[in-house]
Amino acid sequence: MVDELKGKVAVVTGGGGVLCTAIAEGLAREGVKVVLLDINYEKAKDTLKQVENAGGEGLALKVSVLSRKELEHAAKEAIATFAQVDILINGAGGNHPNATTSPDQSFFDLDEESVRFVFELNFMGTFLSSQVFGRVMAKRKEGVILNIASMNAIRPLTRIPAYSAAKASVTNFTQWLAVHLAQNYSPRIRVNAIAPGFFLTAQNRYLLHNEEGALTQRGQQILDHTPMGRFGEPQDLIGTVLWLVSPLSSFVHGIVVPIDGGFSAYSGV
Repeated sequence: MVDELKGKVAVVTGGGGVLCTAIAEGLAREGVKVVLLDINYEKAKDTLKQVENAGGEGLALKVSVLSRKELEHAAKEAIATFAQVDILINGAGGNHPNATTSPDQSFFDLDEESVRFVFELNFMGTFLSSQVFGRVMAKRKEGVILNIASMNAIRPLTRIPAYSAAKASVTNFTQWLAVHLAQNYSPRIRVNAIAPGFFLTAQNRYLLHNEEGALTQRGQQILDHTPMGRFGEPQDLIGTVLWLVSPLSSFVHGIVVPIDGGFSAYSGV
């Protein structure tokens, strides 16, 4: 139990996603009030039910992270409901099949709009949310921003050039924003990121399992290069997230923490 988190208010973008649902539940169990933003309102409401079942309270809002106007409205709603915003978790993101190479779809033929969508969702969604909620923190001169990058940002993977490039941008932006906010607004505004390894989600399931549920060749390669020998479970993120958004990491700033079962440590030999 992290007592210092009780009563804090966290905004979670992409709050209806698999990983962010687990994070939201973990925060709720620590007494954090959770504001869930998602373009899919029904998913956000489902996550809110799980937050409430975990003993917490929160708010679900339909928001596109690519709309500054919608994000600003969400900030007003969060403050009107809970009076403050202490934590921002930038979880909105994902890939697109049409931005993924395959035997039937070469790099040279990737759809421009799909590539643009992936980059904007992952990077611009993080950028705009950090602008809107970072301004709130700058006025209070304290707060925590936690971005969700990816192992792809550190070890670019085959087949997903747009997603890898976008997450690399999130990693770089995390470091830039950490310095900028501390130097220009307050050293009590901390910015860090986590880099999840391979977790089964709706976005990547088609790459890792076939229609019969067996591992694809890619899925098997991943496990062969993951010393812990398994895919991550959403709950595997919670401990690191709680550490990074709490005073337990009060002198941790501008870092990206891999949560990958050892994938980044293994050379393959």
